[in-house]
Amino acid sequence: MPDAPITFQRGLTLKSCLIALLLMPITAYWLIELEVVRYTFPTIIHPFSHVIFVIFWLLLIRRILVKISPTLGLSQQELLTIYIMLGFVSCLCSYDMMEILVPILGHPFRFATPENGWRELLFKHLPEWLTVRDEKALTPFYKGGTTLYEEGYFKAWLIPGVAWIAFLFALMVVMLGLTTLLRKQWTEHERLTYPLIQLPLEMTNPRSSFFKNRLMWLGFGIAALISIENLLNSIYPAFPYIPVKRQNIHQFFTERPWNAMGSVRLSFYPFVIGISFLMPLDLLLSCWVFYWVFKIELMVGNIMGWQGLPRFPYIAEQSFGVYIGLFAVALWTGRAHFTRLGRHLFSSTTSTSQLDDSHEPIRYRLAFACVVFGTIFLTVFSYKAGMPLWVIPLFFGIYFLLGTMIARLRAEMGFLCHDFQNGVDPHHMIIDAFGTRRLGAGALTVFTLYMHVTFANRTNLMPQQLEAFKISERRNINPRHIVIAIVLATLIGAIATYWLLLDNYYRHGAESGYYMGPTTGRGWIYHRLESWLNSPQERDEPALAFMGGGLGIAVVLMLLRGRFLWWSLHPLGYAMADSWGMYNLWSCLFVAWACKAVILRYGGLNGYRRAIPCFLGLALGDYLLSNIWGILSILTNTPLYQFFP
Repeated sequence: MPDAPITFQRGLTLKSCLIALLLMPITAYWLIELEVVRYTFPTIIHPFSHVIFVIFWLLLIRRILVKISPTLGLSQQELLTIYIMLGFVSCLCSYDMMEILVPILGHPFRFATPENGWRELLFKHLPEWLTVRDEKALTPFYKGGTTLYEEGYFKAWLIPGVAWIAFLFALMVVMLGLTTLLRKQWTEHERLTYPLIQLPLEMTNPRSSFFKNRLMWLGFGIAALISIENLLNSIYPAFPYIPVKRQNIHQFFTERPWNAMGSVRLSFYPFVIGISFLMPLDLLLSCWVFYWVFKIELMVGNIMGWQGLPRFPYIAEQSFGVYIGLFAVALWTGRAHFTRLGRHLFSSTTSTSQLDDSHEPIRYRLAFACVVFGTIFLTVFSYKAGMPLWVIPLFFGIYFLLGTMIARLRAEMGFLCHDFQNGVDPHHMIIDAFGTRRLGAGALTVFTLYMHVTFANRTNLMPQQLEAFKISERRNINPRHIVIAIVLATLIGAIATYWLLLDNYYRHGAESGYYMGPTTGRGWIYHRLESWLNSPQERDEPALAFMGGGLGIAVVLMLLRGRFLWWSLHPLGYAMADSWGMYNLWSCLFVAWACKAVILRYGGLNGYRRAIPCFLGLALGDYLLSNIWGILSILTNTPLYQFFP
């Protein structure tokens, strides 16, 4: 039966659209100043601290304007639409995406020397329409002291810019189709919790007592005091420092086999503890337990003398196997919905098997068309760039599988720093399976150029879309408006980011020493390409075996969870065990787990609900104060305390 009619609230109004359009380039500029010029990375954590900061000030402005006239203020739906649009811009202009793309376009042509032989080795494989070869345009890019608009420099970047923005837009379109097809199963049938959207929902809810809650202000005050104290320490070192940021304790593990664990880091970031408190208890437990299981694996390998396997315990391959297993489990769990969906897509419009998709972000057939035609564009793009035709479906099949699992991870687990460790990406898995010799130079070169969409995946657009649709459902925003907002934010955000990055580099110079963040340092990807081409490798049989082991671990853990109610360990924790986020934040998750377990044990569900504002206050206080310090640092051009990393 068709769903009951729903009266949606408008989120994308003229007012919210104009404000978002104004804030998008400002957000991109702000991120460039923080992540490229300085050394702090707000885009590797979710929800984005700078977007929460903007929404907070929009709330204050609304409070003033409403007193003048009720029509002047922004509604919750409008605020959340702005939040969604700024989130997409932040994903595009991020440490893991376009901040990688722009510096690598001209790198091999700038740093080719007779010694490294890049001119003979690399140039013939790099597509001219995707890179920048013009020496007259590249020299001022690296030296600075000029502008993008002098002597036609921009012309050299125009065709590559248009091509890469079209590529990113096509990725977004395919993901939009996939998230629409997955949304109902994960959001309505399985009722995944989406922990990372709770802070913006609470902040913007006009019926909530969030800002009147004393426990919220208690958490806010604790985080604010820590931030202020550490700011004073950064200015006047005589002030004591409160050690909440990551610090290595490996110096306490010097004897064998303990030293085989590698670095062990402790951190107690208030915002991480606050946001992580909303994660399911079993997943919090799984995260820190499997972090130590991984460390034990390293020690066991040292004790048993398995150093002959150079990458033991092949944690990237194990993690990929786990993701394949979880993907299969997700398909099996949703088999009834996906079967009905398949019948809907491939039956006539008058058939009784038709589903009611009138409340979906886009119609199911249009979503399927987005996947098909977007994939065709990506296939043609990659083939023209030099990737062999047989490699393309493997690459994008793995890429979208991983994107789907990131979306699942964010929706179910809610870990705020969900990076994939080095090696959990399409090109590493394909190289493990086939070796570089069989793939050829064309595929390896395109793998290198695609690094800006495969590196770490912390700002993958797919979970961002799924959370946007969940926000629209929770606050009754018209989902079609959300789709329009996503399309606008992607196009305008990509164009603004590309332009602002180029403008910044031409003014200051990529190799001038002005930048503390990654600029020319991204050139390691071309050294890796050089290694692939000069030293071909065969398929890695042990890696494939460990990949199968990871798949088996996922299946066994899910079977145990289904059979025994007391079994709490989830394979997502195992998959994330050696990620950068777990490596640096496991102790924060342990604190959040301990707090949540104690509160649930002695206060029950009511006690947990009463405690939520306090932990959200921890995150909000840390976010707001840190962004104030960031703005002051930009305005005064002075390094100040950065809350992360």
